Amino acid sequence: MTIWVLIGILIKMLVVVGVTQGAVAYLILVERKIAAYAQDRIGPNRCGREIGVPFALIQPLADGAKMLLKEDVVPKYVTKPLYILAPWIAIATAMIGFAVVPFGPVGPNQIIDFQIAPNVDIGILYVLAVGSLAVYGVILAGWASNNKYAFIGGLRSSAQLISYEIPLGLSILGMVLIAGSLDMNRIMAWQSRHVWGILVQPLGFILFFTSAFAETNRLPFDLPESEQELVGGFHTEYSAMKFGMFFLGEYLHVITVSFITVILFFGGWDVPFVTSPDQSGLLWAIVKVGVITSKVGLVILFIMWVRWTLPRFRYDQLMDLAWKSMIPLALINLVMTAGIVQLVRTYWV
Repeated sequence: MTIWVLIGILIKMLVVVGVTQGAVAYLILVERKIAAYAQDRIGPNRCGREIGVPFALIQPLADGAKMLLKEDVVPKYVTKPLYILAPWIAIATAMIGFAVVPFGPVGPNQIIDFQIAPNVDIGILYVLAVGSLAVYGVILAGWASNNKYAFIGGLRSSAQLISYEIPLGLSILGMVLIAGSLDMNRIMAWQSRHVWGILVQPLGFILFFTSAFAETNRLPFDLPESEQELVGGFHTEYSAMKFGMFFLGEYLHVITVSFITVILFFGGWDVPFVTSPDQSGLLWAIVKVGVITSKVGLVILFIMWVRWTLPRFRYDQLMDLAWKSMIPLALINLVMTAGIVQLVRTYWV
């Protein structure tokens, strides 16, 4: 690896960190607007009006400053090293997943690889492995807080995340079998040559997207927090920036899940009859980055809309859904897909 390649990777890492942090700040503003619309109220609309900035666009800056300047309260009864370590684990596991996510076209004929670590053959496996580490942050936060609400929230979260990782992983395998690769770029290229993943794996898409809601602790599966029962769940004892880091990690997971959804089931940067893997140059690179970003934005808006539309599940309903419905369906989908792929490759290819 030359020094220029290393510098290029560092620049891409800085860009991804900066863009995702900024995106999270404004996604929070968008979600507050959607919540206000769903609840028939105005929502944030004043911040910045005095200096001529419309639509409360500097509200995220005010929220960030408030988070940084608030008093950071650390209760005396917590296990301090693990209490401090937990939010760092939450945000680190959310960030390193972006290393293999393609934000645009990748390949030798492109002007730049829109991916921090291109040509990773086990990209999907890496994202699943790194994403599963987030549960350690939640468990440590619940245990180290020495608070019964936080502890029960941590237990709930660990059971929920482990349960839903099974259908999440199984639902992806169908698309992996069809494309014949764990590399996200190859999966997108297959969809560009044939059809989008959602058309050949509709059940896999439903199972993946439902599991993704549980993995990101979003309604209707936000049982680890469930304010009416557990105050704040595993982060009850956290305040100021440490609480903000859990919040940031949750939104980063939503962005990651949205990218994976678009890449696996909606063709990534592909637009039928418009884009193809052979197109190169700056103009097509901008178009493809714009396409995949727009699709990801729509998926995130849908996730937010669901949060403010559906009620929260009971915990027994949550676990029943995973173990009695989604895991059997995911296994059936995987076996049927494997059989069909084998038949097609034996008799038609």
